[in-house]
Amino acid sequence: MLDFLTSILGNKIPWHKLPTPLALLELVKFRDELREKNLHDTSHLPTKSDVEQPVPSPGDLHLVTRTADGSFNDLSDPKMGRAQSRFGRNVPLKYTYPDQRNLLNPNPRVISRTLMTRDKFVPATTLNLLAAAWIQFQTHDWFAHGKTEPDNNFEIPLEDDDPWPQEYRPLKVRKTLADSTRSQENTQGPPTYLNQVTHWWDASQIYGSDQETIDKLRSHIDGKMIIGDNDLLPVNPENGIDLVGFDDNWWLGLSVLHTLFVKEHNVICDRLKQEYPEWPDDQLFEHARLINAALLAKIHTVEWTPGILGHPALQIAMNANWWGLLGEQLKRLFGRIDDSELISGIIGSATDHHSAPYYLTEEFVSVYRMHPLMPDKFEFYGIEDGKLLSEENLFEVSGKRSRALLEKLGIPNLLYSFGITHPGAITLHNYPLLLQKLVRDNGEVFDLAAVDILRDRERGVPRYNEFRELIGRGRITSFEEITDNQQWVRELRQVYNNDINSVDLMVGMFAENPPEGFGFSDTAFRIFILMASRRLKSDRFFTKDYTAEVYTQFGLDWIDNNSMLSVLRRHFPTVAPALFGVENAFAPWRRVGSSSL
Repeated sequence: MLDFLTSILGNKIPWHKLPTPLALLELVKFRDELREKNLHDTSHLPTKSDVEQPVPSPGDLHLVTRTADGSFNDLSDPKMGRAQSRFGRNVPLKYTYPDQRNLLNPNPRVISRTLMTRDKFVPATTLNLLAAAWIQFQTHDWFAHGKTEPDNNFEIPLEDDDPWPQEYRPLKVRKTLADSTRSQENTQGPPTYLNQVTHWWDASQIYGSDQETIDKLRSHIDGKMIIGDNDLLPVNPENGIDLVGFDDNWWLGLSVLHTLFVKEHNVICDRLKQEYPEWPDDQLFEHARLINAALLAKIHTVEWTPGILGHPALQIAMNANWWGLLGEQLKRLFGRIDDSELISGIIGSATDHHSAPYYLTEEFVSVYRMHPLMPDKFEFYGIEDGKLLSEENLFEVSGKRSRALLEKLGIPNLLYSFGITHPGAITLHNYPLLLQKLVRDNGEVFDLAAVDILRDRERGVPRYNEFRELIGRGRITSFEEITDNQQWVRELRQVYNNDINSVDLMVGMFAENPPEGFGFSDTAFRIFILMASRRLKSDRFFTKDYTAEVYTQFGLDWIDNNSMLSVLRRHFPTVAPALFGVENAFAPWRRVGSSSL
């Protein structure tokens, strides 16, 4: 009866406008349909015969610990989800061939200038800037296409009135690095690309995705990672930024979060050492990593996500992903009382890949293009008195320049400043200006908004209207169905030559009127519904091996009893006054001193 009711209402009323119980049922239905129809395997496409196979750990440690490269998470398919394996897809493979004739049509640079340029900063007032830093911190754990093809470029035409600097013309964009595992003899199927990091939610951005990197970051004493006497991470002499597992696209926010969770790792080691004084260094390290990675996943699931998707049904659904619909208190008291992931949560349930082996997808990468979250200018205040300490632009807080600011301002002041600052809203006309002429430390200069659009086209991600249809949202027939902003409608129609089917995915998602309380579009959210639970449900360390035997009971209790707020208070107690009355660390913090005027 409920299914019948939601199907009738759901056809007439958007899910997010239904009463909360019915909205929840719609979300479950969406997820089940997406699990059935929108997981597509690329690993079966022709592969070279000499691709290196994973090797078990000495002493079968891979059975109870995460491996460096992510192999052996699935013991029946050890290569699944490891670093240097292919991205999967959320749409059937026949729709993932790039449209070679229209890779530069409409012109990505024109789209960037006309539809993306930030005329005036539009804030996301329900969030703080820590939320923007957090999602980049997380995506660095999940996916990276890696270095681009040398001397193999797209060349984006520039219009006569384009202010692009003469010294950087022509505007070239290197192509995505080709899949080195594809068979050269059999090239059937669409292009595929490799994830340079592990596909699993294993904190690889902190630890690295290969054994050499992990060993370089460890102190090799009591399981701990290296941190200096100044309580900061060591500096990488090759690039002048913090020495971490993954350091691309670096800025001050990443430095703060990496430092915070390396400190958390080391505190977990201290506590494990108290509980198990006989444990050697390796055993302490591996358990601390398991615990720290799970805590990060929990924070993202029950804190960051409800922060950016402020809808009552989502608050319940994300907590249910972790705790189950019966809630945290009952699960703490009685543990799992049912095999159902709905009743008792995904955590500790049976592992299930559903309709395809587990890999993150190209479409997942696309929906996490959230660069409008970044402001162009930053104000830094003191936590003690709220006084303005410094004003910097995005260039000055990024790359190798970030370390000097970190040392000058100190992490407590930076955390406080992020906590009282809003990120940008994820909409059209709110793309950071400095990212439209991004100058990297290696000398590269490019328009990141134009690159984002070109990357989706190059990698065969369907354009907006086809994408909607393939994920079950249905096609639209007019620009007015995307947005009720009439100025945007006119601009979209002009840029896309009145062709609704040529609108790029990112453009359509940024233009959409999101559900009330949402920080991003309903279209992006459909992939989120699917992949947010998949990252947990496919990982045995969150499902069948989420046990005291693997984590220790201390580890499970540590994950249960901690949150982003407790981590912040533990390591930087001077920020506590700004957290008074704050229930979500990613919501605006309380101002102190003169900055509250």
